[in-house]
Amino acid sequence: MINFSILISSSEVSGPGGLFDLNATLPLVAIQFVLLMFILNIVLYNPLLTIIEERKDYILTNLSEASKILAEANKLTTQYEQELDDVRKQAQLEITKSQKIHKEILEVEVNISQKYIDNLLDTISRDLLTKKEIALNNLDEIVQSLATNIETRLAI
Repeated sequence: MINFSILISSSEVSGPGGLFDLNATLPLVAIQFVLLMFILNIVLYNPLLTIIEERKDYILTNLSEASKILAEANKLTTQYEQELDDVRKQAQLEITKSQKIHKEILEVEVNISQKYIDNLLDTISRDLLTKKEIALNNLDEIVQSLATNIETRLAI
């Protein structure tokens, strides 16, 4: 291992030209630094700052356009949802009306059919009653004729 105290003691400089030597090179270094800053500012920093500003403006413009488009899309979505609700309500009303009309038509047809069946039953009942009366009358006549035949045969 290296002994650090020996290293530090050997690096000491005695006399002029130490770590901070203030002489005529200091203003020259300062002028070089200012000149380099000025050149870098013109050559590198200004175009870079211009490009950054343009990019920032581009992003802000795109963001504002996107927010306008989003607001318009939300407005259209709301409008279309409202129209869709209105159309659904209208369709439901039309379905209800149609069901009511069909129910009324069915009731009318059922009533007409019921009346027809009632009339048919009445006609058949009357016809059966007349046939029954005719059959009873014929039977009565036959019974009468048989009774007279039996009387005549018994009387003989």
